[in-house]
Amino acid sequence: MNTAAMQNLVSRAEVLVEALPYIRAFSGKYFVVKYGGQAMINEKLMASVIVDIVLLKFIGIKPVLVHGGGKEVNEIMHKLGKQPHFVDGLRVTDDETMEIVEMVLLGKVNRQIVSLINQQGGRSVGLSGRDAGLFQAKRKAPQPVNGSTPGATVDLGRVGDIVRVDPVLIHTLSNNGYIPVISSIGAGPSGESLNINADHVAGEMAAALAAEKLIILTDVEGVYKETGQGPEFISTVREQEVRALIGAGQINGGMIPKVEACLQALERGVPRTHIIDGRVAHALILEIFTDEGIGTMVIK
Repeated sequence: MNTAAMQNLVSRAEVLVEALPYIRAFSGKYFVVKYGGQAMINEKLMASVIVDIVLLKFIGIKPVLVHGGGKEVNEIMHKLGKQPHFVDGLRVTDDETMEIVEMVLLGKVNRQIVSLINQQGGRSVGLSGRDAGLFQAKRKAPQPVNGSTPGATVDLGRVGDIVRVDPVLIHTLSNNGYIPVISSIGAGPSGESLNINADHVAGEMAAALAAEKLIILTDVEGVYKETGQGPEFISTVREQEVRALIGAGQINGGMIPKVEACLQALERGVPRTHIIDGRVAHALILEIFTDEGIGTMVIK
């Protein structure tokens, strides 16, 4: 074997050796992964995420996948002549929109993810919050809107906040070798379906499972802050700084639910939360099993 080929093999071995302390530390622990954005509509990136999830399961970690489907919902709404409307990253959801959300998340996205995991040799089960009372929800209160009218609010419709999570089903599935895939639809007090932001679902699920990590895949590298020299990437950020950035308007739109989910999980005992770029192939492996990582880690 020539020197170059041997060095290539040694480099591969070094990658595995670097990962060993993390594998040892995380074996048997829950990782909640919120899956969405470009990584869920680009076939190559989707395959990369699915392989990473299956790998986590085979090395003894217990991955739980929570997915959204906002881009797919928007696409169907446009085809039906409906214009999506958001307030601070939360979709305004009337009855017709709720039907579309259920159709897309349960009928298409969830089944597709489950099928891909099974094709890669994993064993997966698709769920929503309605299954076995996984999570109960209530309608979200009217939300303040930024504008010229002080105190103005908007009713988000059939958008929910989780009030209770029962993780028994997740424990049963995970402990028996299955990878739970959860869509962000819950049941309200009277049994009506409610659309719940998938980032918030992931945060609540991570807390209920006492997960080791909450990892949110998104379409940017992570969290930025404005400086005199322009935007600056933040590799590690504490809760207090996150709240200051939100207050200053530097974290806005769809990033707000993501950092809120991280803060929510941290406050309830999850030790590490991450926002990473799902457009990078094998982003999960790079963040979890390398010393450098690739995204923003949000800590207490």
